[in-house]
Amino acid sequence: MLLAINLFLLLTGYLILKTVREALILSEGSAEVKSYAAAGQALLLFLIVPVYGSLAGKVNRIQLINSVTLFFISNLIAFYLLAQVAVPLGVVFFLWVGIFNLFIIAQFWSFANDIYTEEAGKRLFAIVAFGGSLGAILGPKIASALFEPLGPYLLMLVTAGILGLCLIMPNLINQMNWVRGQIVNKANDATQPLAKGGAFKLVLGKRYLLLIAFLMVVLNLVNTTGEFILGKVVSQEAQRVVNMPSPGFAEFTVPPLTDEQKKKKARDFIARFYGDYFFTVNLIGALAQLFLVSRIIKHSGVPVSLFFLPLIALAGYTLIAFIPSLTFIRWAKTLENSTDYSLQNTVRQALFLPTTREEKYKAKAAIDTFFVRIGDVLSAALVFLSVQFSLTVQAMSVVNVALVGIWLLLVAGIGRNYRTMAAEQNQAAS
Repeated sequence: MLLAINLFLLLTGYLILKTVREALILSEGSAEVKSYAAAGQALLLFLIVPVYGSLAGKVNRIQLINSVTLFFISNLIAFYLLAQVAVPLGVVFFLWVGIFNLFIIAQFWSFANDIYTEEAGKRLFAIVAFGGSLGAILGPKIASALFEPLGPYLLMLVTAGILGLCLIMPNLINQMNWVRGQIVNKANDATQPLAKGGAFKLVLGKRYLLLIAFLMVVLNLVNTTGEFILGKVVSQEAQRVVNMPSPGFAEFTVPPLTDEQKKKKARDFIARFYGDYFFTVNLIGALAQLFLVSRIIKHSGVPVSLFFLPLIALAGYTLIAFIPSLTFIRWAKTLENSTDYSLQNTVRQALFLPTTREEKYKAKAAIDTFFVRIGDVLSAALVFLSVQFSLTVQAMSVVNVALVGIWLLLVAGIGRNYRTMAAEQNQAAS
């Protein structure tokens, strides 16, 4: 329950920031700028991941969690202060959110993997993840309701307060010494720092981890390209709404909007769209998490459950290639993302249950941050090519269909390795 509450708060805060991020980046730039900015996150993570690994080798797990969370809280306060002196933050904040959400969520699931055995994790992760699903529903509604009265920068302070509450749960869990031994993984000494060794070395040195890393590259490449498709069409619709003639009356003429008014109108339209979109995605994801995920994993197993999302993505992008309207793209992405946030996310976290403690924290952090953002780099390259060659939404969808084929091959390989590792771990335990 404490883990579920923790993830609820984390996802509430993240979805508030995600809505703010979309409004800032799309109103100050464009869908293309958004895609190119995402590529910069990979370069930053290439520098940050080794620093995180070095910190993990010097402090114990609760000190690591506290330090990283307090660092992100201080960043949000700094963003608010910079905004007060009119520093443009669209691209910078976009880069930061992309690093924040990956690190804070990866760290949470590393902690959950560390305290649960494999059997307990497969049984309980769906319940823990449901807490996150509820937070992901609440976050966009808070952002949508408060964006216009508070503005984007006060919402950053609201999220900083939420992150402060997130410090309570892991510290309580870490202090518990009465939890049942069959649930808690007591083989790990939580008071000791992790063993020395680089995160990238761990990933590159083990076939199973490398396959998961490649999976995250391809998965994020497909998803980010899909988000570009959606963002481009939303931006076009926002401009259409802004340029629509204002209703007038015969006795007077409505003055045209100023550039600043047009910018605000476009930003508010985008914020409302994404607030409603994120709410719908996460509502469907929460319902799937509550009623379907645990049953699918129980009856299909972890390896087979990995196939659901790529098959849904394959169907969605195939249909977008034929019907590229905003309404249809929105619902295709809604189904894809709701499955990603529910079933795929739960199964992906379970992939690390049969790994070592160093792999759970260091290798997982590298995979869930740097390798995810490598997918953004490749997506940015794809977006650049689409601009140079004037590729349509339909053409981008066809590219995603081809990428899903590679995704399916990776899932098959991961499933085989997972079965082998789980069998070896069960044999060693017996």
